[in-house]
Amino acid sequence: MQSSLSLPTNQGHLSRTTPHCRNLTSCVRPPNPTVSFFRRPPPISAVAAAPARRPQVTHSMPPEKIEVFKSLENWATQSVLPLLKPVDHCWQPQDFLPDPSQPYDAFTEEVRALRDRTAGLPDEYFIVLVGDMITEDALPTYQTMINSLDGVRDETGASPCPWAVWTRAWTAEENRHGDLLRTYLYLSGRVDMAKIERTVQYLIGSGMDPGTENNPYLGFVYTSFQERATFISHGNTARLANQNGDPVLARICGTIASDEKRHENAYSRIVEKLLEVDPTGAMLAIADMMRKKITMPAHLMYDGTDPRLFEHFSAVAQRLGVYTADDYADILEFLIGRWRLEKLEGLTGEGRRAQEFVCGLAPRIRRLQERADERAKKMGPHGVRFSWIFNKEVAL
Repeated sequence: MQSSLSLPTNQGHLSRTTPHCRNLTSCVRPPNPTVSFFRRPPPISAVAAAPARRPQVTHSMPPEKIEVFKSLENWATQSVLPLLKPVDHCWQPQDFLPDPSQPYDAFTEEVRALRDRTAGLPDEYFIVLVGDMITEDALPTYQTMINSLDGVRDETGASPCPWAVWTRAWTAEENRHGDLLRTYLYLSGRVDMAKIERTVQYLIGSGMDPGTENNPYLGFVYTSFQERATFISHGNTARLANQNGDPVLARICGTIASDEKRHENAYSRIVEKLLEVDPTGAMLAIADMMRKKITMPAHLMYDGTDPRLFEHFSAVAQRLGVYTADDYADILEFLIGRWRLEKLEGLTGEGRRAQEFVCGLAPRIRRLQERADERAKKMGPHGVRFSWIFNKEVAL
């Protein structure tokens, strides 16, 4: 569950209305001490900047809506759980890595071959791959977020409820992604693992608040978007690995992308069902998440030295075409089409206004990015050093 970019804060003029939220409990999260003493210059692109801190809102779903999810448990068992793969049918990281059970010479030869393949990959590629790996490695944060959602959380840690079964098994499938990328990066010798490990620790310690408010309507909209973003990002790193002479890494990234696509299908299917049983509630949730903008899971990444690390990582991903502002808009348009939002009926007046906002948003996002691109051209190119690649400088 990962992606590198988020929308600019200059969409803040769009009013946020959450008529589906009642009995809100709010608190303001203190600023991140790692960035609070730095003045932030203008964002590198319209999608690179981490979002401004927003007041936290909790438990925004009316209690009676919990019954919606209880009523969907049989449906989830039949329609969502089958998208999981039995463990015996799943790939494992070791399937792609040098086999340590071989004799010493054979093992070291496989490691040498891996290093030879990665030698042709540019430094910029490793920045993106490391950022993807770090985001995947913060998996405990994402399971925690999903288990904060009212009505679908794992109440005991081993609940037989289908929502809880899905969350645990989804986490288990996702866990392989970071493990595999981490080991491959370690064996490549191209990256500073100590700095990467420090970044992972900072990121997990910082947590995340994507604005889902313990509300599964919002949570499943968020995960639908995020899983598709991750599918696109890993798919593009696969393409670039293949172009630069590492077919094994291409297969790794492509395999991870395939998992993300399957997970996207599950979360999107849940939102489809919510649109069927509660069209206005689901439509308002989609609009709410899009007004707040989809906050990327790694937007608080920090390596101990660069307070703008997420922006810089995002700018490299944008330049390489791994994940871009156009991808953000494309995802929104894809979900609008998949969920048939333009043709959705049975909405209240509030629901129709939310429908109109969401269905007209993608062109506005593209216009914002065009203006950001023009500003970036005037600023001219500049370089940034990344601790992940031994402080080498990379052009943004």
